[in-house]
Amino acid sequence: MNKQINAKFALGILIILASVVAGYTIRECKFFYIPIPQIICCKTPHQHFSASEIEGIERFGSEEDFKNYLREAELSSYGLGIGGGFGRGGVVSEEGMAPVAAPLDTGEKSAEPERISDTNVQVEGIDEPDIVKTDGQEIYFSSTQNYYWKWSWGTFPETAGETKTIKAFPPASLAIDAKIDKTGNLLLSGKNLIIFSNDRIYGYDVSDPKSPKKEWTIEVESKSSVADARLYNGKIYLITQTMIDTFHPCPVSPLSVEGDAFEVGCVDIYHPIVPVQTDITYNAMIVNPDTGNIEKSVSFVGSSGQSVIYMSKEGVYITYSYTGDYIKFYFNFFNEKCKDIIPSWLIEKTEKLASYDISESAKITELQVLFQKYYTSLSDDERLKIENELTNRMSDYYKEQRRELEKTGIVKIGLDQLEVVASGNVPGQPLNQFSLDEYNGHLRIAVTVGERFFGIGFIGITRQSANDVYVLNKDLVITGSVKDLGLEERIYSARFVEDKGYLVTFRQVDPFYVLDLSDPENPELKGELKIPGYSSYLHPIAKDRILGIGKEDSQVKVSLFNVESPAKPSELDKYVLNEYWSDILNTHHAFLLDTKHQIFFLPGSQGGYIFSYKGDKLGLVKAVSNIQAKRAIYLDDYLYIIGEDEIVVLDELNWKEINGLEF
Repeated sequence: MNKQINAKFALGILIILASVVAGYTIRECKFFYIPIPQIICCKTPHQHFSASEIEGIERFGSEEDFKNYLREAELSSYGLGIGGGFGRGGVVSEEGMAPVAAPLDTGEKSAEPERISDTNVQVEGIDEPDIVKTDGQEIYFSSTQNYYWKWSWGTFPETAGETKTIKAFPPASLAIDAKIDKTGNLLLSGKNLIIFSNDRIYGYDVSDPKSPKKEWTIEVESKSSVADARLYNGKIYLITQTMIDTFHPCPVSPLSVEGDAFEVGCVDIYHPIVPVQTDITYNAMIVNPDTGNIEKSVSFVGSSGQSVIYMSKEGVYITYSYTGDYIKFYFNFFNEKCKDIIPSWLIEKTEKLASYDISESAKITELQVLFQKYYTSLSDDERLKIENELTNRMSDYYKEQRRELEKTGIVKIGLDQLEVVASGNVPGQPLNQFSLDEYNGHLRIAVTVGERFFGIGFIGITRQSANDVYVLNKDLVITGSVKDLGLEERIYSARFVEDKGYLVTFRQVDPFYVLDLSDPENPELKGELKIPGYSSYLHPIAKDRILGIGKEDSQVKVSLFNVESPAKPSELDKYVLNEYWSDILNTHHAFLLDTKHQIFFLPGSQGGYIFSYKGDKLGLVKAVSNIQAKRAIYLDDYLYIIGEDEIVVLDELNWKEINGLEF
């Protein structure tokens, strides 16, 4: 009886072991609020590039080929695929810093502002969708609370909302010009205001802000949604996703443009050669903001919610996650660490099993049978000893091999032809879009490895995380790395500024790391600083000064780091707000830097806050209460704090309120 119970117990343990070793990374659930429909124009031919020349990817040959791939991915069921969304928060390269404007004339103000702030983005010149946009004359504002999410199983109820066009400059003329009965994140391209609203994308001509005119509409079809978008050189780069119908996975019809459906054929969809969990078809495309037409597109499969998308001026980088060969992992563990306690026949059969051309699921089932046979042959005393031995040996072995089990694949799509131009991989998992950065032809990526909790019966493996930074060349081949930063911690924020890298990891304290990446083949850790709390957003405010915004003891904290001496970074000053939340912890778009006046803005739950960083000191120069602060912009020397139902205008020369507008 005991043998039967223990046999079942051992079988269950092995099942859990299989699932956990190859299981998913548990990460925070972060919604990037971009309710935008997907876009492809039916009249535009899909791009046909030679995937055979790019290692690790290929196109499907037919619908049956697609189905076979899905079955294989489902059987293995432990890999992760390309997945949803340009991450949020994180760090911005020095390119993303607001330029220092020339001093203003002291004479009469002109009708056109000389200084106009932009949305805080990762790469200067590449705009990102947000709830506020301005052209210097008008403010376009859409509330994030006034739309619903669309999922494959249905939609959340829609609430009333609108996008307002607001006369903003000069401040004395502050007034609502018009209201558009659509709401969502916005892009502004010349005279075109793009509204990503619920299951549609609208293009409005706002050359006359008092009378916006709808020019085009794109509708997202069933089971489709938008990952994110960018605006660069007058073109919208859009990534959409469509849930896969396993019975009829292709052709895929994610969108319709002015009623004309766009279809992606089976042979136009690319996939990693290594089977990964696949439930989404992604479409990267170029959209004409004047007409809504799709000019170019490329499609690939992946997994929802397991990806980071980063865009430089050279290309779009999309990551997908997968695991290594865990049957081989078991064999190596038995063979290298357990020959004295695991019988030779089990080691030999496990080695042979690893070579079979069958699904990982089938291999796991067979390994379960083999391990059950061995386990039931043991006495109770022997089983007790083996349980403890395997627990200790597995813990050490996993620490050695964790980078082989957890991988991130990277695909680079060139901007001009929207073709895949390179493919590679690194160990671990990136946090968000700021974990990636391209500089001088090299990609830098910060990852966390082993951020898991293993509860696998008597073979217990506790979390053994580490953090690495890898440098890859134009072909996405690793040229150098810095490993084992923040052991037992995970990345909370990353930032790359030219040939320097800044990383924050956290578990109980906040290690702030400074990396020298000037030699792509020999990147180095130069310095480290440990302080309480953590920074989840990093922003360079000067050549040798990095601002960190995060939390300490559950309250919002601002830190000012001195990185002039990379080997000895220091915290020059800090300020802890009587706030438990700031939207900057959710999206970098909520941050505003004004280098002329050496101030920055952050919203809180109780109002808006303007900080000075003059003289390396953090000072709260102005707090605006009783406003549901969302964003701030500056036009000349006027700071506009935009709330859910009002705007407050401050004079930056004396911080007096000079005008306001209630909606």
